Amino acid sequence: MAKNVIKPVLSASEAVNRIEEGASIMVGGFNYGGIPYTLIEALVEAGTKNLTLISNDTAYEDVGHGVLVTNGQARKVICSHIGLNKTTQRMFNEGRLELELSPQGTFVERIRAGGFGLGGFLTPTGVGTAASEGKRTITVDERDYLLELPLRADFALIRAYKADRYGNLVYFGTNRNFNPVMATAADTVIAEVDAVEEVGAFNPNDVVTPGILVDTLVLKGDSYYASRT
Repeated sequence: MAKNVIKPVLSASEAVNRIEEGASIMVGGFNYGGIPYTLIEALVEAGTKNLTLISNDTAYEDVGHGVLVTNGQARKVICSHIGLNKTTQRMFNEGRLELELSPQGTFVERIRAGGFGLGGFLTPTGVGTAASEGKRTITVDERDYLLELPLRADFALIRAYKADRYGNLVYFGTNRNFNPVMATAADTVIAEVDAVEEVGAFNPNDVVTPGILVDTLVLKGDSYYASRT
């Protein structure tokens, strides 16, 4: 039986210094909602390059993980859409950025498959379109499906509301979009939270991500919000 372990609470810069050049990172959030801004700012400041960025979107040029693209720190992006970040579009068209688009439902299911040790799944989404290029088609009961493969990452940078010292996480509002599933699908999980409480402070029924999945805790900083108020 796994033993509960007190999780380290590090500064954002200390936490992201573990991310090496060429690493793959999942970043939770949906546009503005649920993005770990403090961790992203620290990674931008660190200047780590050749990253594979796995996120629902690439936000805007000057917001959150969109800055990783703008700064040229991302080598490849795997996401659902890029329509709000013109830099992502331009860099892809110029051949300076690899891009893999996945329909949003497929995208999150690929992450779930990676987190739960599945070899992939079948979906009819994208059959007969450009999304099927290079993918295996399997027919079941006379209907065609694409075989979609799982997604995992070296690191997941996620945003939760609060944690306890064991790393158990509770979420609030849009924190619960991609963050919980990404916490299952990375080798190292770094969680940005508003506060770290003592063990027993939460009702166990409120815990969404168990601490066994979390490696490091970082307290949310004020720099992002202070600069925009």
